[in-house]
Amino acid sequence: MEVAQQSRKRKAVTHDVPDDSERKISEDEFEIGLHNGILSQDEEEISSSVNEEEDESDLDDDDDDEVEDDSDDQEELGSDEIPSEEDEEDVRRQIVDLKVGGHRASLPGSGAVSEPKDSTTAKDGARYMQSNISELPEENFRPNYTVAEDANGNPRYVYKDIDPIYDSDDSEAPATTNTIGNIPISFYDSYPHIGYNINGKKIMRPAKGEALDALLDSIEVPKGWTGLTDPATGKALEISQEELVMLKKLQMNEVPEDGFDPYPATIEYFTSKTEIMPLSAAPEPKRRFVPSKHEAKRVMKLVRAIREGRILPYKPPSELEEEDPSIKRYDIWANEAPRPDHPMNIAAPKLPPPGYDESYHPPPEYLPDQDEKKAWEEADDEDRDKEYLPTNHDALRKVPGYDRFVKEKFERCLDLYLAPRIRRSKLNVDPESLLPKLPNPDELRPFPTTCATLFRGHSGRVRSLAISPSGIWLASGGDDGTVRIWELLTGRQLWSVRLSADEPVNVVRWRPGHEACILSAAAGESIYMIVPPIVDPELESSSQALLDAGWGYATSNPSTTTSSNGTAKRDPPAQWTRPSASHSDLGVCIQMTVRSTIKALTWHRRGEYFSTVSPTGQTSAIAIHTLSKHLTQHPFKRRLKGLPQTTQFHPSKPLFFVATQRSIRIYDLSKQSLLKTLHPGARWISSLDIHPLGDNLLVGSYDRRLLWHDLDLSTKPYKTLRYHSKAIRAVRYHQGGLPLFADASDDGSLQVFHGKVVGDLMENATIVPLKVLRGHRVTRELGVLDLDWHPREAWVVSAGADGCCRLWT
Repeated sequence: MEVAQQSRKRKAVTHDVPDDSERKISEDEFEIGLHNGILSQDEEEISSSVNEEEDESDLDDDDDDEVEDDSDDQEELGSDEIPSEEDEEDVRRQIVDLKVGGHRASLPGSGAVSEPKDSTTAKDGARYMQSNISELPEENFRPNYTVAEDANGNPRYVYKDIDPIYDSDDSEAPATTNTIGNIPISFYDSYPHIGYNINGKKIMRPAKGEALDALLDSIEVPKGWTGLTDPATGKALEISQEELVMLKKLQMNEVPEDGFDPYPATIEYFTSKTEIMPLSAAPEPKRRFVPSKHEAKRVMKLVRAIREGRILPYKPPSELEEEDPSIKRYDIWANEAPRPDHPMNIAAPKLPPPGYDESYHPPPEYLPDQDEKKAWEEADDEDRDKEYLPTNHDALRKVPGYDRFVKEKFERCLDLYLAPRIRRSKLNVDPESLLPKLPNPDELRPFPTTCATLFRGHSGRVRSLAISPSGIWLASGGDDGTVRIWELLTGRQLWSVRLSADEPVNVVRWRPGHEACILSAAAGESIYMIVPPIVDPELESSSQALLDAGWGYATSNPSTTTSSNGTAKRDPPAQWTRPSASHSDLGVCIQMTVRSTIKALTWHRRGEYFSTVSPTGQTSAIAIHTLSKHLTQHPFKRRLKGLPQTTQFHPSKPLFFVATQRSIRIYDLSKQSLLKTLHPGARWISSLDIHPLGDNLLVGSYDRRLLWHDLDLSTKPYKTLRYHSKAIRAVRYHQGGLPLFADASDDGSLQVFHGKVVGDLMENATIVPLKVLRGHRVTRELGVLDLDWHPREAWVVSAGADGCCRLWT
């Protein structure tokens, strides 16, 4: 074996060469040395130790040492066999590691655990190591780094990359264990191996015999044979004797091993003992729920805070979506070339062209003076008309840099960014088509359109009027204190009487029914029952007999209204007396006096009862009178909320409607209880009327509203109509079966409507405005004060503040 020439001269060191017996180390000692850290397999340590020896001693390289080393190597083989090149190299490496490791064990401060038995052995090992240093290859004496220069010119040591070689034997896993993990064995079907062992070497696939060999193996069943194949190794899977015994016991239903308890103690999860407070996850029944007032207050506070906007609902933060590189986005503003009009083409908004004031040399009329310039500078940015101030320069080269350039460009970018991305096509819709389709007014005839008769005779305002149930006469009352009866078709005055010289006649109403002809009129605090001498004697006598029947009842049943102690007498609700002789000759039969001024009077459909309203009467504001008994009663013992305005009787049910300033109360007369309260939404109710069918209500107000209520629908108005510029004084339904109603306003006009009501609950009422009747003159901010319909025809009569009445047909 050739030994590499050493580059340095070495000094001759005289040491006794140990014998072969001393140098021989058994394999067991070699392994123990490896495990205890005495021996080392690191080649770098060898090279470093050799370099230290070279620095300490300078040995001479001569031929005698080479010959001597060759003879030692030949003796160390100790065999006549000629080793191969690989075996020879392995033996040489082991010998060198053994020698160097022995030398390190003798060095002070080394990590060796064991110490040499005597100093002679350590010296012999050192001498032997020095004598065999020449056997090391030249690579072990070369430095493991190269010297280079860094950026500053200083030397920099560059070490070689460490080659990680895992050559440890500390694993306890068997060498034949397949380490492929969870990888299916089918992945190796196309390879000759089936995996790798712990050292990284391939595990070859076991050879498979022919069919005959498989048959022989099946006949001669070996011990522990299962007929299965281990998928990890590909070999036959055998089980041990203990596993066979356990399998037999399991097949025979025997105990598989000692200490196995087939009948463990039962754990009682549920006992038969009933607990006082059982644990249950069932929800509490509703019968145990008791509402908490404290929680209700807390909830109302939260609801109030939500309504006021102090508590806002939670809005999750918007997540920024990452842009997908596969999605291409195009700049729609990049190409501004003119293109044909198309919904997908959105043109960028253009800036207006500059004007004369933006020029560097504008005309003198565009230049501001000192006051305008000072006012522009002192004004805020939001209050300025322009963002710039026109300035004059002699030449373009004298124009300075524009200080608002960046801001204007930024605002321009905002305009482009915030521009709408959707082109909204304008709908070519006729505005009239959006209105509800109403029938043609010509198809809804008959309804009044023209003034047919004019009634003149009152010296002041005509406050009230009424058409007789027969439709022949018209009664009117005014500020002059007179009641006049007219012939409806001709306008001729038939009869008149002055009821009061100081008080105006506020209300005139005919008693319903054809069996008697009685006119009631209210002037001040008095109510007069009149039988006008214009009827035939038979009807006149029956009417007077009806009124005189009450005197007999009052005489036989006198009203004794006394106090609790029986001494002091209270004033009666009303005093029924006979009129004066002058009034009695003119047809006035009864005079009744109440406690306050009467503003409204309404008859019941049977003609037996009528009600009066005195807004200033407080507890006696509303009174119900019985004509056949001459009795008066106040149904409300307490003061109503709000001033009462008017009352009405239901046309078919025992219901009584009372209208105050802002609400309408419906009372059941049979049960004497409040049935419903309507809220029209008006500030001040002026008049009230009920549809002949009784399911709809018409309300007029001083705030120019005409309200239609459906009693079966809601307490709120079904329709709110605003057609007048001033207050509405009176409203009235046609009681003869025609679908008409009208209202009178202070603007001097009457509005006639078509109001169709059907019995089907699924269909709402149809309301169509038909005609505006104008003819009354507005006097002292007052126009039309009252109106009434003919009982059969589509005629309406109106009373105006100008002192006349008009018949519209």
